[in-house]
Amino acid sequence: MLYSKSFIPTLKEDPADAEAVSHKLMVRAGLIRRLAAGVYSYLPLGLRTLRKIENITREEMDSSGALEVLMPALHPAQLWYETGRYDIIGDELFKFKDRAGRQMVIGPTHEEVITDIARNNLRSYKDLPKIIYQIQTKLRDEPRPRFGVIRSKEFIMKDGYSFDCTRAGLDKSYDTMFEAYKRIFARCGLNAMAVEADSGFMGGNESAEFMILSENGEDVVAVCAGCGYSTSLAKALCQPPKDCHQQFAGHKGFSGKDNSDHLTRLPGVKEVYTPGVSSIDKVSELLKRSPRDIIKTLIYMSDKKPVAVVLRGDHEVNESKLAACLGSRELMLAEKETIVNVTGGPMGFTGPCGLKGIELLIDHGVKTVLSGVAGANKKDTHIINVIPGRDFDITRTFDIRYVTAGDACSKCSSAIELKKAIEIGHVFKLGTKYSDAMKAMFLDSDGSQKPFIMGCYGIGINRIMAAAIEQNNDKDGIVWPLSIAPYSVMILCLNGRDEAVAKVAEKIYASITQAGIDALMDDRDISPGIKFKDADLSGMPIQIIVGSKGLACSKVEIKVRRTGARTEVALGDIVTRTLDLLSGRG
Repeated sequence: MLYSKSFIPTLKEDPADAEAVSHKLMVRAGLIRRLAAGVYSYLPLGLRTLRKIENITREEMDSSGALEVLMPALHPAQLWYETGRYDIIGDELFKFKDRAGRQMVIGPTHEEVITDIARNNLRSYKDLPKIIYQIQTKLRDEPRPRFGVIRSKEFIMKDGYSFDCTRAGLDKSYDTMFEAYKRIFARCGLNAMAVEADSGFMGGNESAEFMILSENGEDVVAVCAGCGYSTSLAKALCQPPKDCHQQFAGHKGFSGKDNSDHLTRLPGVKEVYTPGVSSIDKVSELLKRSPRDIIKTLIYMSDKKPVAVVLRGDHEVNESKLAACLGSRELMLAEKETIVNVTGGPMGFTGPCGLKGIELLIDHGVKTVLSGVAGANKKDTHIINVIPGRDFDITRTFDIRYVTAGDACSKCSSAIELKKAIEIGHVFKLGTKYSDAMKAMFLDSDGSQKPFIMGCYGIGINRIMAAAIEQNNDKDGIVWPLSIAPYSVMILCLNGRDEAVAKVAEKIYASITQAGIDALMDDRDISPGIKFKDADLSGMPIQIIVGSKGLACSKVEIKVRRTGARTEVALGDIVTRTLDLLSGRG
C-alpha cells in the first residue's frame, strides 16, 4: 500500500480526552476516531490490526475443535426474562420496543441466544460435546466510557460456549479453551497472566480472567510476591488475624494472662456529639482518629432480610464475598427508612453495639481494632472506646472485604501487592445456570432428560489491540508485535522528487510485496523528518530507509523499530535480510 493512497490521519499532540497510553497513540497514529462517548470508528491501519487479531483467534479456535457461527445482535427480551438477567444487568442493557410493540434488547453477550439454539437443535447426548463461537460487535450502555476502546459502549468480542453431558466433559472443554486462549495471547505478542476471578452476573462457580498488567488498567489484581499466586481483586481472600487478642498485649496494665479481666478494666464506651458528621473521613478528622480505628456498620438487604455488616473504616465491603457468605440471591444496601427502622438512628450513625433483632456479619479485620469509634445508632452521635469482644460479640468473623496492599497472602502469608491490569479474556464454568432457567435439555444415554452443562469463553478483540499498545510503546510511539502490526514493513522514500531514489524505493516495494511481506511505502512529498516521526509513531516492526546518501553506495538502511538497531544493506540483499529479521534470524 502506498501511503499517499491510504488514509492515515496522524496527530502531533495527544487528544484532550485521552487518559490511557493506548488511547492517545491509537488516535495519534490514525488507527481510530471518536464518533461519540465510547463509540469509535476504526480507520485502515486500525482495521488491519483488528483483522489480524481476529484471524489469530479464529485459527486457534478452529484448531481446538470449536465451530464458528454468527448470532443476531438483536434479541427478543423474552429470552432475557427467562434467565432473569433482563433486570439484573439493568441500565447497561440497551432496551427498546420494535414497531410491533415487542420488547427487544441489543446483546452485550449471547448466553440466552446460544442456549435457545441448543435447546431447539441439540437433542441427544450423541450430539455432544459442542463448542460454538462467534466474533461479533456487541453493545452495552456503559455509564462511564473511558480509556478509548478499553471500556466502550460498542466493542468487538469473540464469545464461545460449550455444551457437555457431564461435569468431567465441561472440565475438558474448559481446559481446551484455556489452552487456546494462552496460545492466542502469546501469538498476539501479549504477556498475559491468568488469575482466579469472580463470575459476577454471568454465573457459575469457577472462572478465570486473562490480564495484562498496565498502569492504565481499570481492573486490579492481587499478586503474591512470595508464592506468585494471583487473583482478581473481587476474588482475593484475606487471612484472618492470627490471634484476636494480640491487640491488647502492649496495653498499660495488661499482663497478657487474663484478657477477659483486662477488658472490663479498660475505659467504657462514651458518647460524643458529632453533628452532621457521618462519613468515615469526616469522623476521622473530627475525632483525630485513623480510619483503621473506626468501626463502620452497613445495613444490607439479603433476599429482603436486613443484615448488619461490620468492618474497619479503612476497608471496603466485597459484595461478592458477602453474597457468598450469606447465600444471597439478591443483595443490596438498605434504604434510609429501613436503616431507621432497624437501628433506631439515621444513616451514617449506625454501629454494632446494642443492635438487636438483626444478624451481625463481622469482618476478620475488626479484631485488630484496639479501642475504636462507632456509630451510636442515634442522630449526630458516635461512641468511643469501643472494644470488639467486650462491647459486641466477635466470636464468629468472616472474610467479607476487599484485600489491601500488604495483607497476608491466603496461600503463603507473604505480603500481597495490588497491580492495575486490563482484562482481555474471561473463561467461565457456567454449569446449568442457563440450561435450568431456559429448560434446555438433552436425552442422556440412560433415557432421562438432563440439562446441558455449559461453559462460556470471551475475548475482547479490540481490547487485545489496546493491550498490545499498552505493553509495547516508547516515547516515540507504538512498537507493534509483528503478528498484529498493520504492516510488517514501512518503506521510507526520503526524497521522492529524486527520480533515482523514487525508482529504487518502488523496486524495493515491489520485491518486498512479491516475497509475501505486507508493506506500506511512504511516498508522500513531505520532509524526511515528518516521515521518520510518523514511521516511529505508527510502529511497524521494520523500517527500510531509502535515501540518496545510501544509494550512492548502492545501499539502503534497515531499522528495527523495537530495538532501534540500524544496518546498511546492499540493494540485492534487502529481501533476504528483511525476511531474516521478520523470522527472528536477523
